Formats: sequence, C-alpha cells, structure tokens
Amino acid sequence: MEHHVLGISGGKDSAALAIYMRMYHPEIDIQYFFTDTGKELPEVYDFLNELEGVLGKEILKLSSYKTFDYYLKMFNNYLPSPQTRWCTRMLKLKPFQDWIKPWLDAGEDVYSYVAIRADEEHRTGLTQAHPHLHVELPFRKAGIKKDGVLEILETAGIGLPKYYEWRSRSGCTFCFFQQKIEWVHLLERHPEAFREAMEYELISLNSGAPFTWSQGESLEQLSQPNRVKQIKADFEKRKAKQLSSFRQNPLRIGIQEVSMDDIYDADEGNGACIVCSK
Repeated sequence: MEHHVLGISGGKDSAALAIYMRMYHPEIDIQYFFTDTGKELPEVYDFLNELEGVLGKEILKLSSYKTFDYYLKMFNNYLPSPQTRWCTRMLKLKPFQDWIKPWLDAGEDVYSYVAIRADEEHRTGLTQAHPHLHVELPFRKAGIKKDGVLEILETAGIGLPKYYEWRSRSGCTFCFFQQKIEWVHLLERHPEAFREAMEYELISLNSGAPFTWSQGESLEQLSQPNRVKQIKADFEKRKAKQLSSFRQNPLRIGIQEVSMDDIYDADEGNGACIVCSK
C-alpha cells in the first residue's frame, strides 16, 4: 500500500502545487494537510478555506499535542531562533512525522510532494531518512519557476494569500525571520498577536536568555512611535529604490511581483524554514 501526501503551509508555492497536482495528476489520490502551530495568522486560515474550495477536497489539520507554551518552558524559556528552530521541529515537523509513522512502520510507502521550484536550486526537501519515505519535487521536474506559480494561482482564481500585502511568509505570527517592517505591520494589523510576542520575549529575557525576536532590539523598543516612524521611512526608501529598477510584465498588471524579500535584497523567505514558508 502507498500513501501520497502534500503539506500546505499557507504560502503561495505549496498552494500552487496542490492545484497543479489536482489539474495534471488527478489519478493520484493525494491527502493535503496543514500543520497548525496554534500561532498562525488569521489570513492563513482564510486562505486555506478558499483553497479547499478550489481543490474540492478537505485539507487535513495536523497539530502537536503540546503547545508553544509547553515547548518554550521545555527549552528553558529560550525563544526559537535561526540557530535552534525548535518551533519548526516540534510544532511543524514532529506532528507530520507522527502522522506518517504508522504507515512507515508497517512498510507502506509514503510519497511526500514538496513545492520546491525549478529556480530554487539551493533548496532541498525533507531528508529521506526512511527507506519508505519518498520526497517528490514536481515543480522542479516540470521546470516551473516563480512566474509559473503565480500563473497557476491566477488561473485557479485564488491569487496570492492576503498577507503577502504586508508580509513575506506564512507561519507563526512571531516568526523570527520577519523583517522589522513586518513586525511594525503585525503591530498595526494584529496588535493582540504583537502583544503576545512581547510577552513571550519578556519571559525569555527575564529567564536570562540573550535573544530577542528581532535582531538588536526588543519588541518594546521597536514599537516606540519614533522607532516605528524610522522603520517605515527606511522601508519606503528601499521600496522606491526597488521599484525604480523594476520592469512590470505587461501581462501581469495589478499582480504583486515585487516582494518584501526583493525590497530587502534577501533570499526568498529570508532563510525561513521550507515547511513554514512555502
């Protein structure tokens, strides 16, 4: 027996891959899934609901039996960071691994479809650590790049998730890979989530941890009016510079093509985990 699974992060690439597989490989019975950390943006859930309508199939919701708060205590109140990424390991990867473990233990093959594009040569999928786990990269095989992903989403009538208007990735509200302007946008659009992130940061700092969510300053410092003004001014300056050299595709007028990562001259996702940002 074999199982076919496709993880949807709430991002554009995994959503496009789900649509692509439904359109071009309807003979494969794929189970779509989303691993919920409990700390996701409301816009992510809205997009998943829209996507279910396009796919005509339920997206299974996986989650950890233990919460972010539990793991924060387990890791001595140290916030997750690019070096540790315990949030991804415990809240994203572990629920998936626990889900497929009975199949693998029974000797059943699991094919996991990952949305790594043809223009992402530096990326790899989940390590095939089990002989019955097979990682498939359909976009890479088909030569589909970023433009192709956008076209799939537009053709399906779903477009980009709404949070791309102000943020470069899906994942937790307090993702430490956010740019400072994204923290400002979180403060303005979801102040309750920003306050929660501040509370976690304070717990961590009071426990002697050296890390803050945003490099070089606490969220309390970042949220001060003068600092917010400074961050916004820097963002607008960077954005203007990027747009001055941007050539709009005449076939894609009105479609967002300059991303947050473009503006900050960062790799797509700014180093964020594939399972969270794709």
